[in-house]
Amino acid sequence: RMSQEPRTRSLFLVLFLSHGVAGQKTSNSRQDLDPLLQKMAEEIIEGSYLNAFLDLIQFQSAHGWTTDLSYQVLDYLNSRNVAYTLPSLQAAMENHLQQRLYQPQKLLADLRSTDAQQFRTAMKCLLEDKQDHLDLKDIVIDLRQIQEQALQSPGVNRSLFLVTLERCFQLLSSLECVEILGRLLRGSSGHFLQPDVTEWLPQRLHVDAFRNLSAVFKDLYDQTSAHAQRAVYSWMTGILRISSNATDDSISWVSTENLWILGRYMVHLSLEEIMKISTLEIGLFISYDNATKQLDTVYDITPELAHAFLEKISLSSFDVRNISTIHRLGLLVCFYDDLELLDATLAQVLLHQMIKCSRLRGFQARVQKLKADLLDIATENRTLNETLGSLSDAVVGLPSSQLESLSPEAVQAAISTLNQVSGWAKSQVIILSAKYLAHEKVLSFHSVSQMGALLAGVGTQAFYNMDRKDLVQVLRSTVSQHMSDLSPAQQHGVLSKLNEARDTAPGIVELQGALFKEVSLFDLRRELRFNSSVLKEKELRRSQALFLYEFLSKVTGRPEELLSAGQLIKGVTCSHIDAMDANSFLAHFRYFENNLSLLSPDQVNCLASKYWDVSRSSMPLFLLVTLPARFLASVPASKCAPFLISLGKNQLDSLVLDSYKKNLVLRKVLKCLGNSMADEYIVDIVGKLLCHLPATFIERGISPRAWATALPGLRACPDLSPEQKAAVRLRLLEQCGPPQNWTAETVKDLGPFLILFSGDELRSVATKFPDTLQQTASQMIGKQLPKEFLWTVFESVRNSSVENPHFHPIPGCHGVPAPSSNDIFKLAEANACWTPEALLCMGEDTFIRNVELLGAVKSFSWPQLMALKEKAIQVWNSPSCWRGHHVVSLGRIALALNETELTQLDLSSIDTVASLSQQTEWTLAQAKSILQGFLQDSGYSIQDLKSFHLVGLGATLCALNVTEIPLIKISEFRMVVSRIGKLLCSNHVLAEFKKKAEVVFGKPTEWTSCVLQELGTIAAGLTKAELQILDKELMLYFRPSAIKCLPDEIFKELSAEQILSLGPENAAAVTHAQSRLLSAPQLQSLQRARDGAKLHSWQDVPESSGPTQTAASESPPGVPLSKDLWIGCPLLLLIAQTWWRVA
Repeated sequence: RMSQEPRTRSLFLVLFLSHGVAGQKTSNSRQDLDPLLQKMAEEIIEGSYLNAFLDLIQFQSAHGWTTDLSYQVLDYLNSRNVAYTLPSLQAAMENHLQQRLYQPQKLLADLRSTDAQQFRTAMKCLLEDKQDHLDLKDIVIDLRQIQEQALQSPGVNRSLFLVTLERCFQLLSSLECVEILGRLLRGSSGHFLQPDVTEWLPQRLHVDAFRNLSAVFKDLYDQTSAHAQRAVYSWMTGILRISSNATDDSISWVSTENLWILGRYMVHLSLEEIMKISTLEIGLFISYDNATKQLDTVYDITPELAHAFLEKISLSSFDVRNISTIHRLGLLVCFYDDLELLDATLAQVLLHQMIKCSRLRGFQARVQKLKADLLDIATENRTLNETLGSLSDAVVGLPSSQLESLSPEAVQAAISTLNQVSGWAKSQVIILSAKYLAHEKVLSFHSVSQMGALLAGVGTQAFYNMDRKDLVQVLRSTVSQHMSDLSPAQQHGVLSKLNEARDTAPGIVELQGALFKEVSLFDLRRELRFNSSVLKEKELRRSQALFLYEFLSKVTGRPEELLSAGQLIKGVTCSHIDAMDANSFLAHFRYFENNLSLLSPDQVNCLASKYWDVSRSSMPLFLLVTLPARFLASVPASKCAPFLISLGKNQLDSLVLDSYKKNLVLRKVLKCLGNSMADEYIVDIVGKLLCHLPATFIERGISPRAWATALPGLRACPDLSPEQKAAVRLRLLEQCGPPQNWTAETVKDLGPFLILFSGDELRSVATKFPDTLQQTASQMIGKQLPKEFLWTVFESVRNSSVENPHFHPIPGCHGVPAPSSNDIFKLAEANACWTPEALLCMGEDTFIRNVELLGAVKSFSWPQLMALKEKAIQVWNSPSCWRGHHVVSLGRIALALNETELTQLDLSSIDTVASLSQQTEWTLAQAKSILQGFLQDSGYSIQDLKSFHLVGLGATLCALNVTEIPLIKISEFRMVVSRIGKLLCSNHVLAEFKKKAEVVFGKPTEWTSCVLQELGTIAAGLTKAELQILDKELMLYFRPSAIKCLPDEIFKELSAEQILSLGPENAAAVTHAQSRLLSAPQLQSLQRARDGAKLHSWQDVPESSGPTQTAASESPPGVPLSKDLWIGCPLLLLIAQTWWRVA
């Protein structure tokens, strides 16, 4: 599709291609030409090329095409004293085509100006799949490809959508119009479905057309805003009310059939409308299997509506206490409330049906409470051991104390249920796995193959102790899909066992997914059975990809084999790119373009410089931003639209890392926009650049018309600055009014933007829409949220709690309201608002049930963590009594353990240690205590440590003495170099690890790109002398984390040439402290590296130089110069940007 593709020309240019200048063959009369073709020729003369093309399609479909018709059209043009030369016709046509591509508003105007027959032709071209090609004898036009690609262009798509709404229902059948709208809406992923769209839809539609359009709206439900959902619902119900012939309000228009048509939109029915539904109709509805499928999808139903539906169903001929009826309830079962006199069998049936309740958008606290109540009923008069296998996923709600009470036999008998349950906490799978394997001294294939979701609870040492043949069998079975759930330590336990006998299968080649990604570079270098096909589905580290690409490039002469092999493309180096000749590079560029997310900024920078060298006229414009900033000057005003489209399709943060350069790029963007965003078309063009627009632009540059389209894009931005957020907040207040006036739809549509408002502003929201506020908060688990927002959520949950405050008879807890399980579950990150006193006064059962949730809260302060630690000691006794699963469940709470308490823990299991090492806030003294505790409790010395021990110890390895590091076995160290290379240890520790790396990979002068990448921060242990003699070509392959770890005094010893060779990514990682010590030439090199400069001939290209035009592109002002981009941004069939081939 890139520059190798034949140059796109207009249809008319192609028609005349073999005839030269118009008028070579003359005709004496105009009447020789069919009237429709005369009309077409007149439109060519007028410059109405779209209209002319539509006339041509209509003529060809009615009469066919003969070669002499081309001469007749030329003769007619000649008789009208219009003589086209090929260059002038080409220039005029390209100008027209590109204007329509980058200014789709003009396309909309063109489509509005078509006559009725032309419009019908245009719409049918979009609609019909029958005609794949337009056959004009010597020329065959691929209509299918044009149609498909046209529907992928947002601006063109939007114009088509709007003109279809405006004109289609007047000129075509409603069924045809609905099909066209469906295609366009699906092509936009529902983004065009704004609330005002329904104003254009007919209020009366043919029944089949209405059903089909309703089906489109239902399919796009999740991509539709709450406001648009409400508008669609109103339009649907308006038509349904008319068709129902309901004479007055006492008779419901909601029939069985209407419920089916509404589908997921049934959740928008009011309580009054539900209660008016005839019991006969609701009974008929629930009797069909389709009703169950429909009720399985009402993810956003509220408890009130669910109860209303359940009540209506119970009043029909269906008994909601009947097992058959329970199976028909779909997600209504999540709100089942008729628990009185419920027996154990029905409780078990309900629990089984409630597996699907995890799909609900909210109200999970209510679901958990219902499951707990049903669990009590299901186990009444029976032990947990007897009922375990019949409790479905409700077992996830069992506290560790109850799981510990289970017998091994009960767990083994229930394994077929337990192994399919999702949502287990780590501590739970540890307990259940130990129970299941209680009688197994050594794991067997049979036992492990039954474990499914519980596999993650198997100890690392147990994996290592398995018989190798059994382990191989596990890896080849379906249970291997759960290997990705294992911790890195567990995965290395598996790899360590496999490495013990390399002469038997499976080889490294057979390993899949996350397990293959853990294979060391040392082991890869010993494997000779690799080919590109076996790598297509594997996850690769960059160091692995660098080695494998280099290795395979020596055995295959076909770059497409390597570039199409999944993540192997991560291993393409700048040398590989530079070595490609121009034709090969252009032919294979699409592989890079389609996998940009896998490429590093340095790789993209190398691609840009190569493209500039070989074919700057067809260069994708987004690549320009990775070159030195002066290259932005090569983008003239006439190329602004393609520049913005190209850049807006990519992530700017992954293309430009330097903040100064990013500001220059954004200044260019704003200049192109004219410092304003007038309408939704500009929003389409800008794409992902929305996330980078400065606060002043967001506040004053986006017009009210564009705002509705821009808001969803801004909401999807992962990391807006405080200034941008403040600007968004002001615009929201301006557009939506004060929070006290907001509707439920407004609150839902704002979603994550609710955090931008103060507690006072949100108080009315919390009062009117507490459930929506709490759902929004629960969707942001794991993020650092503003304290005011957390307090608002906290107060909302506490105020809406149906439970009485818990006061426990613990000394000092009189009058202190303690958290309940329901509160903790609802609050999520807002649990950070509990006082330390309240946390310490929590009930023991509440703590046991919720310790894992509390351990995941990121916003807890030190006093809160200390209170929770004290609570753990109250509940579990002193740390010396704690078992492994207790420690694992603590999460961040463990940070409150002091050195003495850490030494009291039983740290004999590397899995316990691995859970502690996941925390990143340990002090060096705490880390030292964990490390020494493991060595003491396990009985291992440093020289006994296996590779999986080293991985499990994680950051605590930074607490090793420099005299201890040499004791680590090389055979174990070399398996985990990449893992250790992620640690941010002190420089003297890294220097010792570097010495060990030399034993594995040789002296630094022998290191290659993949070795440097594998070493990570270990490379920061290089001495001043070693760093100075390092080949400058290797500087690109340091990890950015290693650059940051280089001591300032050593970093300043790099030559200016080495610093220039760092590349954009590593140069961006240089710290302020490091740069302060650099000389002027070094600083200049650093800035050039950040800017994307390379040691290439083009690096000194003057600012005025830009992509060159070919002769055929010399066109009037305003014509974009890059052809490749407007080919790559496909234009609509109707504009005659023609993909052609000679028949």
